[in-house]
Amino acid sequence: MVSITGWLPLTRTPLTILLLLLLWSPGHAGGAVEYDEEEALAISQAAIGNSISDYRFRDRRGQNFSLHQLRGKPVVISLIYTSCYHVCPMMTEHLARSVDIAREALGQDSFSVVTIGFDVAVDTPDRMRMFAKQRNIDAEHWYFLSADFPTITALSEELGFIFFPSPMGFEHLTQTSVLDRDGRVYRQVYGQKFPMPALVEPLKELVFDTPPDAGLLSEWLNDVLLFCTVYDPNSGRYRFDYSIFVGIFVGVLCLGAAGTFIFRAWKTASG
Repeated sequence: MVSITGWLPLTRTPLTILLLLLLWSPGHAGGAVEYDEEEALAISQAAIGNSISDYRFRDRRGQNFSLHQLRGKPVVISLIYTSCYHVCPMMTEHLARSVDIAREALGQDSFSVVTIGFDVAVDTPDRMRMFAKQRNIDAEHWYFLSADFPTITALSEELGFIFFPSPMGFEHLTQTSVLDRDGRVYRQVYGQKFPMPALVEPLKELVFDTPPDAGLLSEWLNDVLLFCTVYDPNSGRYRFDYSIFVGIFVGVLCLGAAGTFIFRAWKTASG
């Protein structure tokens, strides 16, 4: 769930993280930096509720890109480095499968996905484009982005994402963050191959969270979709569960039958 090489007291975060990162020059792996799993997870969880600033990136075509362009819908953010040969590719491929399933259940344009390269000396727009191509990811509303070192440092702090240079490249949290439509961290998902509902359920909550001005009908429909879109572990996908309506229909019939019986009994007794 978390990449770990040992132990480093992180009780003075985020200052400790910033000092360590500032001592690292981009492109230099340096010595191994060790950290504690519980502290790393605590930092990650403490980021829930943070508002993500309007950072500037370059997309895989080298064009300027702003995170605030994605406001209004939930956003899934994953930080990777392209020279990773194991964790990052596996995590991204699993994320792609999860995104396909989530969009099948929630709508193709119901949320956006952002993959950001944090190894700023290497993760150029060309490298991010190749990383996406090697994973066969060319989905709409999925952005592969590059940034400079100050941007990555500030963004990782707001997301609660921990990464350090090591002899093998980087040690980092295998973390996927879910932002709400206003750009606040809503949920953290951990692991290379997280359970499908770990990502889809918070997205479902956000997608079907009806804005106050949407109207009563839209609110009712979204409430129905929220409760009736369920995960089927047998198929590994989401489906619309009609059983709740069958239950309501049967319940209404039973109440109607009971009411009719009581009314007839009362009429007989009074007649």
